[in-house]
Amino acid sequence: MSSSETPRKTLLVFCDSLSYYGPTGGLPADDPRIWPNIVASQLDWDLELIGRIGWTCRDVWWAAIQDPRSWAALPRAGAVVFATCGMDSLPSPLPTAVRELIRYVRPPLFRRWARDGYGWLQPRLSPVARPALPAHLSADYLEQTRAAIDFNRPGIPFVACIPSVHVAETYGKSHRWRDATVTAITDWGRRHGVPIVDLKAAVGDEVMSGRGNPDGIHWNFEAHQAVADLMMKGLAEAGVTTVGSGG
Repeated sequence: MSSSETPRKTLLVFCDSLSYYGPTGGLPADDPRIWPNIVASQLDWDLELIGRIGWTCRDVWWAAIQDPRSWAALPRAGAVVFATCGMDSLPSPLPTAVRELIRYVRPPLFRRWARDGYGWLQPRLSPVARPALPAHLSADYLEQTRAAIDFNRPGIPFVACIPSVHVAETYGKSHRWRDATVTAITDWGRRHGVPIVDLKAAVGDEVMSGRGNPDGIHWNFEAHQAVADLMMKGLAEAGVTTVGSGG
């Protein structure tokens, strides 16, 4: 590329597994059927997808300040999408820090016992459990991340999400903390001019009808397309223009 050419923009997406799981399980970050790639393709941008299963808005903050991929992508980023908060609003019978320590239990036999025991308890205790991340902390971590990125790239467009829905037996079909998370993130977005994409509006029919992933929480490709459609509207609201409109 010559010095006179404009660098190709990147869509920087911080996400949990909803963004890269399909109807049968996890998919590579470059799978064209998941919504981040659909959106990047429509924008004619590259995609940098940074995420992991179970991530909350707190993990987005850590990724933004610790993951060198985010540092490399930021100078080229045309917009940043915060596609987490679903896990934040799910019930967690154990505090997140304790639950995540299960993977480190040794010896392996004890780890399997701990994992199986938690798997048995989670659906039974979820209806009375606290959320994985309290709603006000979800908004706080989003703002810390937004402010840090905006400090380095003043004026860069942001889009965030409010939680999807689920019918997952592993969580006892409980989602009683969703409304609090919706309110906290919506209020945060309003204060800072960040458009909010309602994932429930995009995927609710597919998930609640059982047409999504059999686990009751991840999506089919029709849902990914619906999310992409709403995400394009959110990006337009944030000030991003598509190639077709001259951006």
